[in-house]
Amino acid sequence: MDAIGLIEIQSLVAAIEALDQMCKTSGVKLVHIERRLGGRMVSLVVEGDVSSVTCALERGKEAAQRLGKVKGCEVIARPHEEIQKFLK
Repeated sequence: MDAIGLIEIQSLVAAIEALDQMCKTSGVKLVHIERRLGGRMVSLVVEGDVSSVTCALERGKEAAQRLGKVKGCEVIARPHEEIQKFLK
């Protein structure tokens, strides 16, 4: 895994729209999803090469902001293996 991207979005619909755009615009793969508060807060984790993950998060953030609020967005290049264990 070259990089992981994390985005936390307020609104399930906004998160689905963000994920759709992230997967369509770059070669990333969804590796983890977490829904809290009945879907009102959704965290998505994608993986891929650094440039693809960066591009995906930019597009996902743009898409999500049209429908909800983005609470956090981060790219982690070359994640430590302990992080990988946490996500799987």
